[in-house]
Amino acid sequence: MSATDATRQGQPLSMQRILLCGAVIVTLAMGIRHGFGLWLVPITQEKGWNSETFSFAIAVQNLSWGIVGIFAGMLADRWGASRVIVGGGILYALGLCGMALSDSPAMFMLSSGILIGAAQAGTTYAVIFGIIGRNLPASKRSWAMGVTSAAGSFGQFFMVPVENTLINTFDWHYALLILAALSLVILPLALGLKEPAPVVGQTGHRQSIAEAVKEAFAYPSFRLMLGSYFVCGFQVVFIGVHMPTYLKDAGFQPGVATFSLALIGLFNVFGSYFVGILGQSIPRRFLLVGIYSLRAVAILIFINLPLSIYSVYVFSAVMGLLWLSTVPPTNAIIAQIFGVQHFSMLGGFVFFSHQIGSFLGVWLGGWLYDVYQSYQPMWYIAIALSVFAVCVTYPVKEGPIQRVPQAT
Repeated sequence: MSATDATRQGQPLSMQRILLCGAVIVTLAMGIRHGFGLWLVPITQEKGWNSETFSFAIAVQNLSWGIVGIFAGMLADRWGASRVIVGGGILYALGLCGMALSDSPAMFMLSSGILIGAAQAGTTYAVIFGIIGRNLPASKRSWAMGVTSAAGSFGQFFMVPVENTLINTFDWHYALLILAALSLVILPLALGLKEPAPVVGQTGHRQSIAEAVKEAFAYPSFRLMLGSYFVCGFQVVFIGVHMPTYLKDAGFQPGVATFSLALIGLFNVFGSYFVGILGQSIPRRFLLVGIYSLRAVAILIFINLPLSIYSVYVFSAVMGLLWLSTVPPTNAIIAQIFGVQHFSMLGGFVFFSHQIGSFLGVWLGGWLYDVYQSYQPMWYIAIALSVFAVCVTYPVKEGPIQRVPQAT
């Protein structure tokens, strides 16, 4: 028996409602997150902390996001995504308030690291994509995931200037409290995503969580997707965090790095959207192979050409097109293989692999820079990982997994 979707009581949510509510939630959740680097200087200067204290808390945030994301996915699949999103919105507000009021590194790590990481697990891609998978037909999923990914990219482009304005207009403490209030907008939007309750026929078999996890990790293509998404996390977080220092060492003014990151966010909107469209007609593993191949080529050209403001901006635009464009095809493949009954949880496992890569991209980039006083080794590691991602993505089987019928 092929992977099938559980039926639900009542009519599924409309595509318009899912995209409107889901896109705004992801815009807020991802947009706020992308601006955290703006608080590094004012917080460390006022508290007398070094940058490592701040950076470690953000690294913990990535791990918290990945770990909690697995359990958030389980809860969303079992009890409904809207409840998980409400919980995530509340945790986001609490975490931002904690950042504003923290008077010790431990409290700062708890609030900005663990709480906000857990909040992101409940308000971003895995949970929202689960709603898309359960309520939209397979023919629309890749496109809808592309729209939602584009919304997260727009959040990066839109919210970072907003946060910078809040810091410059108000004290940084109040800026965080304003963001905490803004994050509560997620709660009413979550209510708009309340889904019909699942129902299984009398002779139907509802796969348990343990069965779903065992099946996924025993399936080679799932393990291959874990490997490719690890590479994505490593590359994007390394570039996003360490690009400013790389450009500063090359003699560029800070404004160049700021604009280059903004370009990544802007072009990411287009890349995510169009890859979502292409995923409706082109095998998604081929899209991923193309994305990772182009990343390797772009990095290789960038680090071997003479650096100029133009080469920086062209590289940023190209990487922006490739930035989160891996998200729609990766998640669409998982839904296509295993169905949508446990999609948020399985997506959470794959995203955890992404976050392990993110953690290593941040940490290893800093460690190797301290050792060699250069980012050159990291750039070549990023290229080698692209080759690895191509090799593990190409053999992926996208078709529905064949299951043995359950005895009744």
